[in-house]
Amino acid sequence: MKMLAAITLIFLLGASSVSHAATEDDAGNTGGSGYSGDAGDAPVNSVAMQLLSQELFKGFSNFSAYFGPEIAKHLGYCISNVDAEWNAAFNFSKNTQFLSECLKSNKDAVQRLCTAAEVKFYGASLMQGAETGPAKSSNYLKPNKNCNLSSWPEGCEPGWACSVGADTKVELKNDKEIPPRELDCRPCCEGFFCPHGLTCMIPCPLGSYCPLAKLNKTTGVCDPYRYQLPPGQPNHTCGGADVWSDFLSGNELFCSAGFYCPSTVQKIPCSKGHFCRAGSTAQTSCYQLATCEPQTANQNITAYGLIFFGGITLVLLIIYNCSGQVLSTREKKQAKSREAAARSARETVQARERWKSAKDVARKGASELQSQLSRTFSRKKSVMHEAPKTSGQPKPGSDAALPPMPSGSSNSKDKKKKQTNLTKMMRDIEENPDSEEGFNLEIGDKNLKKNAAKAKQLHTRSQIFKYAYGQIEKEKALQEQNKNLTFSGVISIASDLEITSRPPIEVFFQDLTLTLRGKNKHLLRCVTGKLVPGHVSAVMGPSGAGKTTFLSALMGKATGCTITGRILINGKEEPMQSYKKIIGYVPQDDIVHGNLTVEENLWFSARCRLPADLDKPEKVLVVERVIESLGLQAVRDSLVGTVEKRGISGGQRKRVNVGLEMVMEPSLLILDEPTSGLDSSSSLLLLRALRREALEGVNICMVVHQPSYTLFKMFDDLILLAKGGLTVYHGPVKKVEEYFAGLGIHVPERVNPPDYFIDILEGIIKPSSSSAVKFKELPLRWMLHNGYPVPPDMLDSAEMPSSSTGDSTHGASSANNAESDQSFAGELWQDVKFTVGQKKDHIRHNFNKSMDLSNRKTPSVSQQYKYFVGRLGKQRLREARIQAVDYLILLLAGICLGTLAKVSDETFGSTGYLYTVIAVSLLCKISALRSFSLDKLHYWRESASGMSSLAYFLAKDTIDHFNTIVKPAVYLSMFYFFNNPRSTIFDNYLVLLCHVYCVTGIAYVLAIYFEPGPAQLWSVLLPVVLTLIANQEGDSIITQLGDFCYTKWALEAFLLANAKRYSGVWLIQRCGALRQRGYDLKHYYPCLAFLLCTGIFSRAIAFFCLVTFQKK
Repeated sequence: MKMLAAITLIFLLGASSVSHAATEDDAGNTGGSGYSGDAGDAPVNSVAMQLLSQELFKGFSNFSAYFGPEIAKHLGYCISNVDAEWNAAFNFSKNTQFLSECLKSNKDAVQRLCTAAEVKFYGASLMQGAETGPAKSSNYLKPNKNCNLSSWPEGCEPGWACSVGADTKVELKNDKEIPPRELDCRPCCEGFFCPHGLTCMIPCPLGSYCPLAKLNKTTGVCDPYRYQLPPGQPNHTCGGADVWSDFLSGNELFCSAGFYCPSTVQKIPCSKGHFCRAGSTAQTSCYQLATCEPQTANQNITAYGLIFFGGITLVLLIIYNCSGQVLSTREKKQAKSREAAARSARETVQARERWKSAKDVARKGASELQSQLSRTFSRKKSVMHEAPKTSGQPKPGSDAALPPMPSGSSNSKDKKKKQTNLTKMMRDIEENPDSEEGFNLEIGDKNLKKNAAKAKQLHTRSQIFKYAYGQIEKEKALQEQNKNLTFSGVISIASDLEITSRPPIEVFFQDLTLTLRGKNKHLLRCVTGKLVPGHVSAVMGPSGAGKTTFLSALMGKATGCTITGRILINGKEEPMQSYKKIIGYVPQDDIVHGNLTVEENLWFSARCRLPADLDKPEKVLVVERVIESLGLQAVRDSLVGTVEKRGISGGQRKRVNVGLEMVMEPSLLILDEPTSGLDSSSSLLLLRALRREALEGVNICMVVHQPSYTLFKMFDDLILLAKGGLTVYHGPVKKVEEYFAGLGIHVPERVNPPDYFIDILEGIIKPSSSSAVKFKELPLRWMLHNGYPVPPDMLDSAEMPSSSTGDSTHGASSANNAESDQSFAGELWQDVKFTVGQKKDHIRHNFNKSMDLSNRKTPSVSQQYKYFVGRLGKQRLREARIQAVDYLILLLAGICLGTLAKVSDETFGSTGYLYTVIAVSLLCKISALRSFSLDKLHYWRESASGMSSLAYFLAKDTIDHFNTIVKPAVYLSMFYFFNNPRSTIFDNYLVLLCHVYCVTGIAYVLAIYFEPGPAQLWSVLLPVVLTLIANQEGDSIITQLGDFCYTKWALEAFLLANAKRYSGVWLIQRCGALRQRGYDLKHYYPCLAFLLCTGIFSRAIAFFCLVTFQKK
């Protein structure tokens, strides 16, 4: 450190003579005459002496013209503005008293000043010593013209200087030759320092205190400079200062803390109400709330930190309360939207009823006229015309099929009779699905146009059901004599409107087989069938039968497998992903946002997935219809809840999980075990809601586990799978018992058929002795029954029962035998190939883009971004307690580090800032992990449904910007005000802001790529390890790696912001510290730019990982 300080000393000594380029010498030729003049006639006049000292100051004020380029070349890393630094270190124009005193004691003081050549030699010698290695004495110079082995005058000793002679003119600007200076050697003047090995003197910089040294007879050292008198020279006395160095090596030259030095020969204690740092030239007033006793080195501004933190807390509370007000206002607007939608629906219904009444009157008149005419021509026609009147069965699809709305003056008997008939109709449709023989929409893969005409019949049946349901609600409302109908009733009335036709989706699959890649294991095998619009199909089977795998194969999500066979969508071989905007998939787990209400969950899904051109009142009606059909009215404003915080019940949560897909009005709805964990009543309510969806033409397929007999009879079709993914039965539910009875398997009385069939497939119950079929032969029997092609290995296993014993994969035994013969290395290689192939499939699946064939235009990315920001804002407000804990932890960290790791002048606060970088990185990373770690499942579900990943990511980042802005202020409210460094709070906040932005982006990458446990471990290790690497010194590879660590740039920005506040006597310390660390004052803004670029780049990587590495 000494050598480093000495190097800097050289150049700064050059700066002392050089940097004063700002003030050019207008009277350069008067220097010599001014030094002799009238001053010698009488006793020295103080005014004349003052003028003389000013002229003396001008003599060395313009050295910068000679040393400026060299300073910029060699010291540009620590001196950015040469003129400004000279003014801070050597501008004595305000107080030249020490020059006057020097002239009083040495009238030939000008002959003793160092010339430009001597200053150059001084700097070059120290520079050479620093490059070759440490010297024995950091302030000892190499031999020169005046001080060498043959000539060593007293002026070569530290603190002494010699004159060139009274008759010799000194050219201070001469930088070519060192003048001979060996005459009249005397102690150095106060306010100057005389280096060891030079016979000239240089002014001490501002902020230093350079009195004459005094001999300490006890130690034999000249205090306070710690140099000794030369041996053998009893007449030699202590001189002035001998060296200007860094704070650690020569702190005796610095003006002490608690004192200020307006000149280099004055040292004044700080008065009460002021504080003086080390190296101060003036005392600084303390703030009002800071108590400063006499000789205070630094003021205690902790009170302002508390006020600052209180202000931040107040602002946060205001934001929180205003946000709550905004949310309540939005809820009121939503309530008004519901009322407006209800009003619109009511007006539309009333207009339609008036139109129907007018049509009925016209029809009645027309029918009477037609009746009179028919009597004349044909009696048969009259009978045929009156038949619809008496039977009450108008032609399906006609307006007469929907009777007019009952008025208040209608006959009560007719009303009761009509209510009874409508109620019976609704119950027949809901509870007797077997009667719906014609309620079908067949869209086969062979003749699409032939069967498409049946959509009209489906549309009519759906209208009948909706009218019946709505009519009952209207009658209830009329009975209550309520002028304004209940919202529930209005939603039901709105169902009387024309039903928006949904594009039908029929799924036909033939010989569908899934083989686990690299394992030769069949997950599904030879599955053939179809899913028909308007039907509710159930997929059943024992555990391990591949029910969920079957749904994944249909959805095109079965990665890591080889898929063979055909899957036709509406008779065409098109990927299912092309229709994902009108396909709903309900996962087995209840993936619902727990910190949102039931209505908010459903409303968000509806806004992002319904057509963008759909009016808001219509979207409101869709959401309300789903809430009504799922029986969620009582909990619509309740939070769903999480594991930590209790919310709605499990059954209600399961229904919300289904409702997220129902609100987007899908054409195909696939559900994975939606009734698991529900009681019979909840399951019945859910299935009735799905039956209503099927009445609108929705193709519904769901996996169920052993449903009750009531639920079982509500399904239209059944797909029964055996272990190994083989089909045992696929057809109407009402014919399944008949089929198994044909195989000799009869369901005993009082036994639930699905339970009995699954027990047989599990092997728990064996078929009766009258049946010659074994349970493992049931898939083969089904394939032979329908004439499907049978794989040869299945035929062989049927002919040789012993070979198929224990073979659950029905044909994979040969592959298993082949695998068993492999060596351990071969198995390991196969596992590696399988894992790599799976990851490739996942990435390929995530980047696979197919043409959109759904004909539905959902909201744009910008609109979805707006919806995501609104949702995330609500969630963060409801997590205010967690945010408050984060702020409290940062506050405590600021208090601890501000108290323990003081920002010292010796290191410019490197220790405190080093701990700050580590602590802020660690705390901000851990809190930022929650942004994505806890929402991965929700994102996977939403992105699979067609929502924008970019909108989701940008919304998350936008909401996190609030923490990026607030957290640095919270931390600095304690750390800065406990330390009070010389850099401004704005400088520290700007660095910390960029630092937090950078580490937040890195946390995104960790949260998305890793699981929560490893992500937390990496977030703790990464800042510590990178900080240690960035803090290494030398030229090793690790040091070079440190240049790419964000912690290095953050620490450098902190130190540069603080170091540039040290000037004057601190120049040596500043240049030495910056040279040792390899820092540069010009790198402050590049450091901030690097942090910002790292944050942006890490966010780009995080987004790439988000869309690439999804659910395994």
